[in-house]
Amino acid sequence: MSFWDVPGVKAGVVTGDVAWALLKYAKEKHFAIPAFNCTTTSTVNAVLEAGKELGRPVMIQFSEGGSAFFAGKSLPNEKGVLQASILGAVVGAHYVRNVAPAYGIPVFVHSDHCAKKLLPWFDGMLEADEAFFKAYGEPLFSSHMLDLSEEPDEENIAICAKYFKRMAPMKLILEMEIGITGGVEDGVDNSGVSKEKLYSTPEDVYKVWEGLAPISEKFTIAAAFGNVHGVYKAGNVKLQPELLGDFQKYAGGKLGREMPYFFVFHGGSGSEKNDIQTALKNGVVKMNVDTDTQWAYWEGLLNFYKAKEGYLQGQIGNPEGPEKPNKSYYDPRKWVRESELTMVKRVKESCTDLSNVNP
Repeated sequence: MSFWDVPGVKAGVVTGDVAWALLKYAKEKHFAIPAFNCTTTSTVNAVLEAGKELGRPVMIQFSEGGSAFFAGKSLPNEKGVLQASILGAVVGAHYVRNVAPAYGIPVFVHSDHCAKKLLPWFDGMLEADEAFFKAYGEPLFSSHMLDLSEEPDEENIAICAKYFKRMAPMKLILEMEIGITGGVEDGVDNSGVSKEKLYSTPEDVYKVWEGLAPISEKFTIAAAFGNVHGVYKAGNVKLQPELLGDFQKYAGGKLGREMPYFFVFHGGSGSEKNDIQTALKNGVVKMNVDTDTQWAYWEGLLNFYKAKEGYLQGQIGNPEGPEKPNKSYYDPRKWVRESELTMVKRVKESCTDLSNVNP
């Protein structure tokens, strides 16, 4: 069976029952779909190109800051309103919806970490989902993330449940975080948190199930097992992915079913390959990728500049002569494309790491 055999799967953005069935298939087959933070149409295109080359599903996600950048940094983005972030996320989702079918693969559109102070952004995206649902019978996005891990667990779960009740009629998938991912991500600094907060407990995770499962089955959990945002040498992040298996067994014993949770892997940079495989076996269906693809995109430009430095010092004049034009080198289509190519390569590497490749 191929993922194409999952009922309803198509080229383009997938939502609702189809998106959830695809995540179920990933869980059954022990692979995960990488979710790449995108800030421009160029980075979106790179993710889609990699997915097309592999013939595999991918996820495109927008953070609050990335969404504002997508719309334009000059636009007002007032605290408590976040109008540019709302606009950028909505425009980004529409862009993906319009181009993804041409790449011939299933694509998830997701919004990344939303802390309590960013809830106006979440509200704005849900309004766009509701308007799209009213017009077309499905939400604009495939899924959204609420990251209220800085709040007490009870408040975290209660706010998630409140929003999930609004999302459930549209069959939107909710991703939530219990426990804290260390490091710094999109302006949220958790680099100073105590180490014990980087590891969830079976009881913590089960409380999420109790709060959300009665509303809808369509939720994923970013449980903490030592994850840290940022980039590190392999082995420097002390992950304990076997904890995910403990969480599954604890809930399974209470519910009388095997592996009830759908987990999300945050802070994967610097992870050992065996840690990733252990996470996949224990129910991880999605992993976030940002730091590594940021570097990959920059590296394409860096390499191009190093190779063509003599042609990039002015509009006219290069190693071939003082009056030779350089337009074909500084044309943005030239160096932006080089950035896309190196990002495509890194996206494909992430898919391989997560076993999201064809046999």
